[in-house]
Parts: sequence; structure tokens; C-alpha cells
Amino acid sequence: MGSVTDVGTEWYGSDNPADWRWNYWWVVPIYPYGKRRTLYREVVPDTIWTFEQVQGIFYVAVPIRMTVVRLESGGLLVYAPIAPTRECIRWMRSLEDQYGAVKYIVLPTVSGIEHKVFVGPFARRFPQAQVYVAPHQWSYPVDLPLSWLGLPGGRTQRLPDDPAAAPFTDEFDYAILGPIRLGLGNFEEVSLFHRRSRTLLLTDTLVSVPDHPPAITQLDPYPLLFHARDDAFEAIEDTEANRRKGWQRTALFSFYFRPDALDTVTLGQSFRESLRVGDRSRRAFFGIYPFRWKPQWKQSFEALRGNGRPFVAPILQTLILNRNPVATLDWVDKVAQWEFQHIIPAHLDAPLEVEADAFRNAFRFLHPEGDRVTLLPDADFELLRELDVSLSKRGITPPVPPSLKR
Repeated sequence: MGSVTDVGTEWYGSDNPADWRWNYWWVVPIYPYGKRRTLYREVVPDTIWTFEQVQGIFYVAVPIRMTVVRLESGGLLVYAPIAPTRECIRWMRSLEDQYGAVKYIVLPTVSGIEHKVFVGPFARRFPQAQVYVAPHQWSYPVDLPLSWLGLPGGRTQRLPDDPAAAPFTDEFDYAILGPIRLGLGNFEEVSLFHRRSRTLLLTDTLVSVPDHPPAITQLDPYPLLFHARDDAFEAIEDTEANRRKGWQRTALFSFYFRPDALDTVTLGQSFRESLRVGDRSRRAFFGIYPFRWKPQWKQSFEALRGNGRPFVAPILQTLILNRNPVATLDWVDKVAQWEFQHIIPAHLDAPLEVEADAFRNAFRFLHPEGDRVTLLPDADFELLRELDVSLSKRGITPPVPPSLKR
């Protein structure tokens, strides 16, 4: 059996912008809107491939990943589909030509709209595939049938609670985290373990932050360069140092929304500054740039990255998993029993060379006697704590168990 490669063999698709087109971007109108490039990578030779695109808001653009696994019986399994652009589908057809048709498509989440929105369109490109979804799907404000959510009728079903009842049980194990009740809806994630390659597939529960910008973010570096500036008047200059600086700040934005190292500028001041920005190349968002970074932002990033160690995203620590620590830790124990050596999350860095002990350690913050094992600066959690209190007071989310209150 092949092992995970150091970086993986990467391929970029067509240089024709028509091949990047995503016509349904208006359903979830976030960057990069109607044009999404795809990076295709072989992770385990002849066995596992990843497909990456980017998505974000206000140029906070981060990778989103789909994973494809070759079945021993022939054919392919797809975990967490991305936008089925012409470029993406062309790579998928090349895999089908070599290894057989897509047999199974798995939607491993119930609340991640950035994953759910692509499943129906992706599945329609592979009409022979069976679609399996995390069991407790929901929609707001009214729960709708799966077929009304754009999923193909007649071949879409919920994953069985018992993995032995799934048709791919001879090659995979899976464990369902949740549902964790959050008021308006649930949080739920399906972890999938490919026994032959000893690879664990996750969606949102675990991540690792690279020091340098991921390759997919550098196909269009403008978002990185936008956030590398210290104010609206600074020129946008494409250098390796600015790309790295912009990526590190993007990571802080995406995890904390408002890290302690960031000062926001009032809308009035931002607007007045935008009128003074003469260079049109700096006039994205009408020249509005309401940010000022404190000198310690770099230390905050280094604490977040932690030399690449895996951790649970702050929003999951503060607003979601701590609502049901018992169920979460039961899931952790179950997953940790599998003899995985590699983890492929749906976001940020991958593959991760992580085994069971490091996986367990990432969730130690859920133990009453535990601390924030990730050693993240407490001050960076300020906005998330404010959201936590506000959502709990309004009854939108259940309160945190007293034993876990910090």
C-alpha cells in the first residue's frame, strides 16, 4: 500500500476562465463568486486524491477540500464535494477513466452550508452514484425533504447509524459526531476512516494552519496582498513576503473574526480614508480598509499555528462542541481506536501526519480539569466569548455546562 506523499503531486487545470465558471454562486454569494479554480493533488498513489478550491468573505479566502478514494472493488468514493466546475469535472473524469465510475458521494455535515450547497449539483454530474448524507439534516426556517434541498431524489439517503449497514463498510469505518443541539439547528459531522491507507477524513473538527499560503490561495494572490497592508494607503505589492504576511493575517481573521491584535477603524473614518485613495488598484471594496494591526499580530499567529500541530477551531471550542462535551469525547474515543496515521481535513493544511494520541490531545479542552490545550491566547477569544454570552441569553444556543466555563 502506498504511503502519503510529502506534499503530493499537484496539477492545475485549464488556464481558460470559462473552465472555472460556477453558475450557482448566488446561492451562497461568497468569494470567489462565479469563478473557482481547482487544485488537484494525488495524496496516496493510485488511492487518494484531493481537490481544492478557495472561498471566503471580505477577501478572507481559505481552502476548501474534497477527497476522492479509490475502491478496491472498483470505482470511487467522494467525500465532501466542492463546486463541480468544468475544470473539476475534467479531473474527475480522468480518474473515472482509470479507476471506474463514482459509486458513492458522502455529505459529512449538516450545518456547513459551504459543503451542502455543492452536493446536489455535483451528484447530478454523476447520475450513477449513490448519495449518502449525515443523518440529521436540517434547513431553516422550515425543515424540508432532502429532495427539496437539491439532493437527487431516489438515490439520496441518510447514512445508517450502524456503519455495518453501509455499502462501503468492507473498506471504511465511520463515526458520527452529534447531533449536538444548538437551538436553531444541529451540529453533526461524519468522520470516515479508510482502513487500507490508514487515512482519516474529517470535515471541520480538526485543522492545522500552514506557515506559508496554501498553493490554491496563490493562484489568485490578490486576497493575500489585500490583507498584507497596514492601512488603506499602502500599495498592493506582490512579493513572497507580502503573500506570507497576508496569509497569516487571513488565518487570524478566519479563526477569531476579531483577534486581539486587530484594531478596527470606524466606518466613518474608513470611508473618509477611501476617498483619499487615488490608486484604483487599491480601491477594492471602494477603498474601504477598516483594519489596523497591532505589532503583536505575528505572535498571535505563531500561537495559533503552534508549529503546525492539529487543533480544534476556536469557534468550535467556544460555541459548539462545549455544548455537549460527553458526546464529543465519546466520538473522540471511538475515532482514536482506529489505527490511522494520516488525517485529511476539509480545510487548510493536509495531509496531516497525526496519530491517535495527538488527535485525543486536541480535544482536552473539553475535560473539566483541562485547559485550552492549543495554548491559544485567551485575549483572542474575546469576541467569541461575547457571541457565546449573547446567543445563550437569547436562547439561541444552550448554555455551556458549568464545569467547562472558563
